[in-house]
Amino acid sequence: MDSKTAFVTGATGLLGSNLCQLLVAQGWQVKGLVRSIDKAKRFQENSPVEFVQGDIENVPALSEALNGVDVLFHTAAFFREYYQPGSHWQKMKRINVDATMELLQLAEARGVARTVFTSSSGVIQTYPDRVADETAPYSKFAEQNLYFQTKVLAEQEIYKFLDTSRMDVVMILPGWMMGPGDAAPTSAGQLVLDLLARKLPGIINGGASLTDVRDVATAMVSAAERGKRGERYIVAGSLKTMKDIALELEAISGVKAPTIEIPDRIALSIAWLSETWAGLTGGVNPMPLAGIQTLLEKANLSSAKAAQELGVTFRPFRDTVKDTVLWYQSQGYLGTSRNEIAP
Repeated sequence: MDSKTAFVTGATGLLGSNLCQLLVAQGWQVKGLVRSIDKAKRFQENSPVEFVQGDIENVPALSEALNGVDVLFHTAAFFREYYQPGSHWQKMKRINVDATMELLQLAEARGVARTVFTSSSGVIQTYPDRVADETAPYSKFAEQNLYFQTKVLAEQEIYKFLDTSRMDVVMILPGWMMGPGDAAPTSAGQLVLDLLARKLPGIINGGASLTDVRDVATAMVSAAERGKRGERYIVAGSLKTMKDIALELEAISGVKAPTIEIPDRIALSIAWLSETWAGLTGGVNPMPLAGIQTLLEKANLSSAKAAQELGVTFRPFRDTVKDTVLWYQSQGYLGTSRNEIAP
Protein backbone atom coordinates (compact mmCIF):
# COMPACT_ATOMS: atom_id res chain seq x y z
CA MET A 1 0.00 0.00 0.00
CA ASP A 2 1.33 3.44 -0.92
CA SER A 3 2.29 5.62 2.01
CA LYS A 4 0.28 8.73 2.77
CA THR A 5 1.72 12.22 2.82
CA ALA A 6 1.24 14.52 5.81
CA PHE A 7 1.85 18.23 6.17
CA VAL A 8 2.52 19.23 9.79
CA THR A 9 2.47 22.87 10.87
CA GLY A 10 4.48 23.82 13.94
CA ALA A 11 6.87 20.95 13.26
CA THR A 12 9.49 22.12 15.80
CA GLY A 13 6.96 22.57 18.61
CA LEU A 14 6.39 20.08 21.41
CA LEU A 15 3.42 18.42 19.72
CA GLY A 16 4.52 18.96 16.13
CA SER A 17 7.97 17.42 16.62
CA ASN A 18 6.59 14.34 18.35
CA LEU A 19 3.90 14.01 15.70
CA CYS A 20 6.48 14.15 12.90
CA GLN A 21 8.51 11.39 14.55
CA LEU A 22 5.44 9.17 14.97
CA LEU A 23 4.26 9.69 11.40
CA VAL A 24 7.70 8.80 10.04
CA ALA A 25 7.80 5.68 12.24
CA GLN A 26 4.45 4.61 10.79
CA GLY A 27 5.63 5.00 7.22
CA TRP A 28 4.14 8.37 6.30
CA GLN A 29 5.88 10.81 4.01
CA VAL A 30 6.09 13.98 6.10
CA LYS A 31 6.46 17.65 5.27
CA GLY A 32 6.97 19.90 8.29
CA LEU A 33 6.40 23.64 8.35
CA VAL A 34 9.12 25.39 10.37
CA ARG A 35 10.30 28.95 10.82
CA SER A 36 13.93 27.83 10.99
CA ILE A 37 15.28 24.78 9.18
CA ASP A 38 18.50 25.04 11.21
CA LYS A 39 16.54 24.73 14.46
CA ALA A 40 14.51 21.86 13.06
CA LYS A 41 17.64 19.93 12.08
CA ARG A 42 19.29 20.66 15.42
CA PHE A 43 16.56 18.92 17.39
CA GLN A 44 15.54 16.38 14.72
CA GLU A 45 18.95 15.35 13.43
CA ASN A 46 18.94 12.94 10.48
CA SER A 47 15.16 13.18 10.26
CA PRO A 48 13.61 12.14 6.93
CA VAL A 49 11.04 14.92 7.36
CA GLU A 50 11.02 17.38 4.47
CA PHE A 51 11.22 20.68 6.31
CA VAL A 52 9.44 23.60 4.66
CA GLN A 53 10.58 27.01 5.85
CA GLY A 54 7.72 29.44 6.14
CA ASP A 55 5.40 31.42 8.36
CA ILE A 56 1.82 30.55 9.19
CA GLU A 57 0.99 34.24 8.78
CA ASN A 58 1.83 33.91 5.07
CA VAL A 59 -0.52 31.09 4.08
CA PRO A 60 -0.47 31.67 0.28
CA ALA A 61 3.26 30.88 0.27
CA LEU A 62 2.43 27.32 1.38
CA SER A 63 0.43 26.53 -1.74
CA GLU A 64 3.09 24.43 -3.48
CA ALA A 65 4.01 22.54 -0.31
CA LEU A 66 0.39 21.39 0.07
CA ASN A 67 0.37 19.69 -3.32
CA GLY A 68 0.11 15.92 -2.98
CA VAL A 69 -0.76 16.07 0.73
CA ASP A 70 -3.35 13.62 2.03
CA VAL A 71 -3.71 14.92 5.59
CA LEU A 72 -2.95 18.33 7.08
CA PHE A 73 -2.05 18.27 10.78
CA HIS A 74 -2.39 21.82 12.10
CA THR A 75 -0.53 22.16 15.41
CA ALA A 76 0.93 25.66 15.02
CA ALA A 77 -0.48 28.35 17.30
CA PHE A 78 0.53 31.61 18.89
CA PHE A 79 0.40 31.41 22.66
CA ARG A 80 3.69 31.86 24.47
CA GLU A 81 4.03 35.58 24.01
CA TYR A 82 0.43 36.01 25.12
CA TYR A 83 1.48 35.14 28.65
CA GLN A 84 3.84 38.11 28.68
CA PRO A 85 2.93 41.77 29.20
CA GLY A 86 1.34 43.78 26.42
CA SER A 87 -1.59 43.32 24.11
CA HIS A 88 -1.21 40.37 21.75
CA TRP A 89 -4.85 39.86 20.85
CA GLN A 90 -4.62 41.00 17.24
CA LYS A 91 -1.66 38.77 16.41
CA MET A 92 -3.11 35.86 18.36
CA LYS A 93 -6.41 36.08 16.51
CA ARG A 94 -4.61 36.55 13.20
CA ILE A 95 -2.61 33.34 13.63
CA ASN A 96 -4.96 31.12 15.63
CA VAL A 97 -8.19 31.98 13.83
CA ASP A 98 -7.76 33.88 10.56
CA ALA A 99 -4.65 32.05 9.32
CA THR A 100 -6.17 28.72 10.35
CA MET A 101 -9.18 29.28 8.14
CA GLU A 102 -7.01 30.53 5.26
CA LEU A 103 -4.96 27.36 5.60
CA LEU A 104 -8.02 25.11 5.50
CA GLN A 105 -9.35 26.87 2.41
CA LEU A 106 -6.00 26.60 0.65
CA ALA A 107 -5.62 22.95 1.63
CA GLU A 108 -9.03 22.11 0.23
CA ALA A 109 -8.19 23.93 -3.01
CA ARG A 110 -5.01 21.82 -3.23
CA GLY A 111 -6.99 18.59 -2.83
CA VAL A 112 -6.16 17.77 0.80
CA ALA A 113 -8.85 15.35 1.94
CA ARG A 114 -8.61 15.70 5.72
CA THR A 115 -7.34 18.08 8.37
CA VAL A 116 -6.67 17.24 11.99
CA PHE A 117 -6.86 20.51 13.90
CA THR A 118 -5.30 21.04 17.32
CA SER A 119 -7.74 22.94 19.50
CA SER A 120 -7.46 23.01 23.31
CA SER A 121 -9.26 21.37 26.21
CA GLY A 122 -9.32 24.89 27.63
CA VAL A 123 -12.42 25.57 25.54
CA ILE A 124 -14.41 23.10 27.65
CA GLN A 125 -16.44 24.33 30.62
CA THR A 126 -15.27 22.35 33.64
CA TYR A 127 -17.01 21.60 36.93
CA PRO A 128 -15.74 21.38 40.52
CA ASP A 129 -17.71 18.22 41.31
CA ARG A 130 -17.50 16.09 38.16
CA VAL A 131 -15.51 15.48 35.00
CA ALA A 132 -16.40 17.36 31.82
CA ASP A 133 -16.59 16.00 28.28
CA GLU A 134 -17.25 17.26 24.74
CA THR A 135 -20.95 17.86 25.50
CA ALA A 136 -20.07 20.68 27.93
CA PRO A 137 -20.62 24.25 26.71
CA TYR A 138 -17.76 26.54 25.84
CA SER A 139 -15.79 27.63 28.87
CA LYS A 140 -16.77 30.87 30.63
CA PHE A 141 -13.11 31.14 31.60
CA ALA A 142 -12.26 31.46 27.88
CA GLU A 143 -13.70 34.97 28.07
CA GLN A 144 -10.72 35.87 30.29
CA ASN A 145 -8.07 33.59 28.77
CA LEU A 146 -7.54 35.05 25.32
CA TYR A 147 -5.66 32.02 24.00
CA PHE A 148 -8.60 29.77 24.84
CA GLN A 149 -10.90 32.37 23.30
CA THR A 150 -9.09 32.11 19.97
CA LYS A 151 -9.56 28.34 20.04
CA VAL A 152 -13.29 28.79 20.65
CA LEU A 153 -13.48 31.18 17.69
CA ALA A 154 -11.46 28.80 15.50
CA GLU A 155 -13.78 25.90 16.30
CA GLN A 156 -16.82 28.02 15.48
CA GLU A 157 -15.29 29.06 12.16
CA ILE A 158 -14.45 25.44 11.36
CA TYR A 159 -18.08 24.44 11.85
CA LYS A 160 -19.11 27.13 9.35
CA PHE A 161 -16.41 25.93 6.95
CA LEU A 162 -17.71 22.36 7.13
CA ASP A 163 -21.17 23.50 6.04
CA THR A 164 -19.88 24.33 2.56
CA SER A 165 -16.63 22.34 2.33
CA ARG A 166 -15.89 18.86 1.02
CA MET A 167 -12.88 18.46 3.30
CA ASP A 168 -13.06 16.43 6.50
CA VAL A 169 -11.93 18.24 9.63
CA VAL A 170 -11.43 16.48 12.96
CA MET A 171 -10.58 18.41 16.13
CA ILE A 172 -8.30 17.21 18.93
CA LEU A 173 -8.51 18.98 22.31
CA PRO A 174 -5.34 18.15 24.29
CA GLY A 175 -4.86 18.54 28.00
CA TRP A 176 -1.77 20.20 29.49
CA MET A 177 0.98 18.55 27.49
CA MET A 178 4.32 17.36 28.83
CA GLY A 179 6.97 15.14 27.32
CA PRO A 180 10.33 14.83 25.57
CA GLY A 181 11.17 17.27 22.81
CA ASP A 182 9.97 20.36 24.70
CA ALA A 183 12.76 22.57 23.40
CA ALA A 184 11.08 25.96 23.87
CA PRO A 185 10.18 25.02 26.66
CA THR A 186 6.41 25.23 27.19
CA SER A 187 4.97 26.02 30.61
CA ALA A 188 5.00 22.34 31.62
CA GLY A 189 8.61 21.93 30.59
CA GLN A 190 9.62 25.13 32.35
CA LEU A 191 7.93 23.88 35.52
CA VAL A 192 10.04 20.72 35.39
CA LEU A 193 13.24 22.73 34.87
CA ASP A 194 12.39 25.19 37.64
CA LEU A 195 11.61 22.42 40.13
CA LEU A 196 14.82 20.59 39.29
CA ALA A 197 16.79 23.84 39.70
CA ARG A 198 15.05 24.51 43.04
CA LYS A 199 13.84 27.87 41.79
CA LEU A 200 10.37 27.54 43.32
CA PRO A 201 10.09 28.27 47.06
CA GLY A 202 6.55 26.97 47.09
CA ILE A 203 3.81 25.54 44.90
CA ILE A 204 0.25 26.63 44.27
CA ASN A 205 -2.84 24.56 44.95
CA GLY A 206 -3.47 24.13 41.25
CA GLY A 207 -3.36 21.44 38.64
CA ALA A 208 -4.52 20.25 35.25
CA SER A 209 -5.31 17.17 33.22
CA LEU A 210 -1.70 16.39 32.42
CA THR A 211 -1.17 14.58 29.14
CA ASP A 212 1.87 12.96 27.56
CA VAL A 213 2.47 14.70 24.24
CA ARG A 214 3.23 11.35 22.62
CA ASP A 215 -0.26 10.13 23.50
CA VAL A 216 -1.72 13.27 21.89
CA ALA A 217 0.38 12.63 18.76
CA THR A 218 -0.94 9.06 18.62
CA ALA A 219 -4.48 10.37 18.96
CA MET A 220 -3.95 12.78 16.06
CA VAL A 221 -2.74 10.02 13.74
CA SER A 222 -5.70 7.90 14.80
CA ALA A 223 -8.00 10.86 14.14
CA ALA A 224 -6.59 11.09 10.62
CA GLU A 225 -7.54 7.46 10.05
CA ARG A 226 -10.65 6.94 12.20
CA GLY A 227 -11.95 10.30 13.40
CA LYS A 228 -15.41 11.40 12.36
CA ARG A 229 -15.90 14.52 10.30
CA GLY A 230 -16.66 17.57 12.43
CA GLU A 231 -16.14 15.75 15.72
CA ARG A 232 -14.14 16.99 18.72
CA TYR A 233 -12.08 14.64 20.88
CA ILE A 234 -10.71 15.55 24.29
CA VAL A 235 -7.31 13.90 24.78
CA ALA A 236 -6.41 14.65 28.37
CA GLY A 237 -4.86 12.57 31.09
CA SER A 238 -6.02 12.45 34.68
CA LEU A 239 -5.98 15.53 36.89
CA LYS A 240 -2.56 16.06 38.43
CA THR A 241 -1.84 18.74 40.99
CA MET A 242 1.34 20.79 41.15
CA LYS A 243 2.19 18.81 44.28
CA ASP A 244 1.77 15.54 42.37
CA ILE A 245 4.25 16.75 39.73
CA ALA A 246 6.77 18.00 42.30
CA LEU A 247 6.64 14.76 44.30
CA GLU A 248 7.03 12.65 41.16
CA LEU A 249 10.07 14.67 40.18
CA GLU A 250 11.47 14.20 43.68
CA ALA A 251 11.04 10.42 43.40
CA ILE A 252 12.78 10.36 40.02
CA SER A 253 15.58 12.88 40.58
CA GLY A 254 16.07 13.12 44.32
CA VAL A 255 15.49 16.89 44.18
CA LYS A 256 13.29 17.74 47.14
CA ALA A 257 9.84 19.06 46.33
CA PRO A 258 8.84 22.45 47.80
CA THR A 259 6.96 22.00 51.06
CA ILE A 260 5.26 25.41 51.16
CA GLU A 261 1.81 25.66 49.57
CA ILE A 262 1.00 29.16 48.34
CA PRO A 263 -2.64 30.16 49.01
CA ASP A 264 -4.70 31.02 45.93
CA ARG A 265 -5.14 34.71 46.77
CA ILE A 266 -1.45 35.19 47.40
CA ALA A 267 -0.53 33.33 44.18
CA LEU A 268 -2.89 35.53 42.17
CA SER A 269 -1.58 38.69 43.86
CA ILE A 270 2.04 37.74 43.15
CA ALA A 271 1.18 36.93 39.56
CA TRP A 272 -0.60 40.26 39.11
CA LEU A 273 2.32 42.17 40.62
CA SER A 274 4.81 40.22 38.47
CA GLU A 275 2.80 40.97 35.37
CA THR A 276 2.53 44.66 36.24
CA TRP A 277 6.26 44.94 36.97
CA ALA A 278 7.21 43.09 33.78
CA GLY A 279 4.94 45.42 31.82
CA LEU A 280 6.60 48.48 33.31
CA THR A 281 10.15 47.23 32.85
CA GLY A 282 9.75 45.32 29.61
CA GLY A 283 10.98 42.16 31.31
CA VAL A 284 9.72 38.58 31.24
CA ASN A 285 7.04 37.55 33.72
CA PRO A 286 8.08 34.28 35.41
CA MET A 287 4.60 33.82 36.90
CA PRO A 288 1.99 34.74 34.24
CA LEU A 289 -1.42 35.60 35.65
CA ALA A 290 -3.31 33.71 32.92
CA GLY A 291 -1.23 30.60 33.59
CA ILE A 292 -1.89 30.73 37.34
CA GLN A 293 -5.62 31.26 36.76
CA THR A 294 -5.71 28.28 34.41
CA LEU A 295 -4.00 25.98 36.91
CA LEU A 296 -6.30 27.10 39.73
CA GLU A 297 -9.26 25.97 37.61
CA LYS A 298 -8.01 22.38 38.10
CA ALA A 299 -9.82 21.18 34.99
CA ASN A 300 -10.94 17.56 35.30
CA LEU A 301 -11.68 16.15 31.85
CA SER A 302 -12.99 12.93 30.35
CA SER A 303 -11.32 11.33 27.34
CA ALA A 304 -13.88 8.52 27.11
CA LYS A 305 -14.99 9.50 23.59
CA ALA A 306 -11.41 9.51 22.29
CA ALA A 307 -10.78 6.16 23.97
CA GLN A 308 -13.88 4.62 22.40
CA GLU A 309 -13.67 6.07 18.89
CA LEU A 310 -9.93 6.61 18.44
CA GLY A 311 -8.53 3.91 20.71
CA VAL A 312 -6.67 6.50 22.79
CA THR A 313 -4.74 5.24 25.82
CA PHE A 314 -2.51 7.06 28.29
CA ARG A 315 0.90 5.95 29.52
CA PRO A 316 1.80 6.07 33.23
CA PHE A 317 2.40 9.52 34.71
CA ARG A 318 5.83 8.50 35.98
CA ASP A 319 6.95 7.53 32.46
CA THR A 320 5.97 10.96 31.17
CA VAL A 321 7.85 12.83 33.88
CA LYS A 322 10.92 10.60 33.71
CA ASP A 323 11.18 10.72 29.92
CA THR A 324 10.85 14.51 30.03
CA VAL A 325 13.71 14.77 32.52
CA LEU A 326 15.85 12.34 30.54
CA TRP A 327 15.32 14.37 27.36
CA TYR A 328 16.35 17.59 29.10
CA GLN A 329 19.35 15.76 30.52
CA SER A 330 20.37 14.48 27.08
CA GLN A 331 20.10 17.96 25.59
CA GLY A 332 22.19 19.67 28.26
CA TYR A 333 19.37 21.67 29.85
CA LEU A 334 20.22 20.43 33.35
CA GLY A 335 23.91 21.36 33.36
CA THR A 336 26.81 19.16 34.37
CA SER A 337 26.62 19.46 38.15
CA ARG A 338 23.35 17.59 38.52
CA ASN A 339 23.38 13.87 39.22
CA GLU A 340 22.43 11.96 36.12
CA ILE A 341 19.20 10.05 36.09
CA ALA A 342 19.36 6.50 34.82
CA PRO A 343 17.05 5.65 31.91
